[in-house]
Amino acid sequence: MRVLFIAALLAFTGIASAGEVQVLTWEALVPPDAPKIAPVLTPMHDLSTLGTALAEAAPAAHQLAPHAPVVKALDGQHVRLPGYIVPLEVGEDGRTTDFLLVPYYGACIHVPPPPSNQIVHVVTELGVKVEELYQPYWVEGQMQVKPSSSELAEAGYQMQAQKIFAYELPD
Repeated sequence: MRVLFIAALLAFTGIASAGEVQVLTWEALVPPDAPKIAPVLTPMHDLSTLGTALAEAAPAAHQLAPHAPVVKALDGQHVRLPGYIVPLEVGEDGRTTDFLLVPYYGACIHVPPPPSNQIVHVVTELGVKVEELYQPYWVEGQMQVKPSSSELAEAGYQMQAQKIFAYELPD
């Protein structure tokens, strides 16, 4: 009886249980007192000549805030976050298992990378087909508040993804 009371109390107060997934927005990755940095959404390259996202030979655009503040309370949380995939490596099977998750399409490739607190470096055994990178995805796993560096950008977070599935807008 006492266990049921505690479980009901936790549910009533909105505290997530240990196995529950916390669904995040990108705003949740920025501390409330952090300066707001608007994304640069103007393409830096001629997209009409772009065969694939990875074939572009232009240098990476400069990241405006490579060491932006992070939300330390997210460390160790089981989260689900929607976003777009920017591959760091692609296997012979055409799948990426090492990528950056970003809040908008083209970040780090066609436009300057967002602040580091808006980039999650994801590693997974699941893999995502590179041809499907225009599609936004939900990525779920344990969040680590840990910086990561790649040729494309600095990331403020890391995640070992346990689930990856297409993001669908509600009807």
